[in-house]
Amino acid sequence: MSITTEFLRRPLTTGAVAASSRRLAYAMTEGIGLERARLVAELGPGTGVFTDAILARLAPDARLVAVELNPVLAARLSATRRDTRLTVVQGTAAELAASVGEPVDTVVSGLPWTVMPHHRRGQILDAVTEVLAPGGRFTTFAYLHAAWTPPARHFTAELAVRFDRLERSKAVWANLPPAFVHRATRRP
Repeated sequence: MSITTEFLRRPLTTGAVAASSRRLAYAMTEGIGLERARLVAELGPGTGVFTDAILARLAPDARLVAVELNPVLAARLSATRRDTRLTVVQGTAAELAASVGEPVDTVVSGLPWTVMPHHRRGQILDAVTEVLAPGGRFTTFAYLHAAWTPPARHFTAELAVRFDRLERSKAVWANLPPAFVHRATRRP
């Protein structure tokens, strides 16, 4: 099973055509405080590239709740990861609060923000800001070639409205397609 196969089978619930690279996973997880986090949420873990990078940085007593809409990808992730810190939830990111049950320190997202309807994107971003603890971090990525498009610009504006600090990483060229990372911080 691959992310490409799932995209072809379920293009509306699988946002990527190819799995993200380890370099992008490193960029997504560096400098966001995962080493000190007690509870982390991951949105759209897919095949688990970001999941593995998160788990590599988490403390032994921390928890990761991964929320995946695609039932095949959720089942595969759950079956292939034996880390007791990981809980895989098959469901929607818009109901993040119910999945995590308490405030989270960090949210890492692999969701395809620019292809989802505007209202759905807003619901999910609201769910993220609702669960983030004061000073919490949110990280997601975007493809470099699409950064100038109206959906990408609207998404960046939505982040700027919801978060106190917004940063953009350098380009991650070792990804298909090349990408960059948005890092956002909620006011402490």
